[in-house]
Amino acid sequence: MKIRCLPSGPLAVNTYLVNDQDTKKGFIVDPGGFDKRMVDIINEETIEIVYIVLTHSHYDHIGGVPEYKALFPTAKIVMSAAEMDFFKDENGMISTREYGMFVSFKPDVLVHEGDMITVGNMNFRIVLTPGHTPGGMCLIGDGVVFSGDTLFRASIGRTDFEGGSYDQICDAIHRKLFVLPDDTHVLPGHMGDTTIGFEKRNNPFV
Repeated sequence: MKIRCLPSGPLAVNTYLVNDQDTKKGFIVDPGGFDKRMVDIINEETIEIVYIVLTHSHYDHIGGVPEYKALFPTAKIVMSAAEMDFFKDENGMISTREYGMFVSFKPDVLVHEGDMITVGNMNFRIVLTPGHTPGGMCLIGDGVVFSGDTLFRASIGRTDFEGGSYDQICDAIHRKLFVLPDDTHVLPGHMGDTTIGFEKRNNPFV
């Protein structure tokens, strides 16, 4: 498994390109904006993009979806089923209020707690982690967790936006992320990477 982080979009969200080097199949996580560097890597390494995975539907994590979908039409857009009502709410997405535009597309795959995403030889489990948004989710597999805006290095996602809940996000982190091995690599939506062990010992918010 090879993982590249290319911050993109108006808030420089951590957009990840993940690929299985044996099968050359891969997926994109949280494309906050379109980035030609991403396309160049995909084309140069002849990676087949199977999924575009969205940890939640705030604009800074989905702004690049329409352009990537146009370039890679066979890629399926994956979102939590529990996020759909929030995603359809223009106020919930915060896009119009913060960025002056509304991003619209139709997810191809709606996932639930415990569902698996398989790309080449890579397998990732879906865990729902509400609190930043009502249907936020993380992907866990191969010693890595893509945590979106649930868990950051020594911090957590904001809970003061519409649909947020501090109690929910703390509960999700403790029950679903802090039970992972301490050496699990955490790849968040913003800031630098971390590990579960470091967060258990040092995160002041949970």
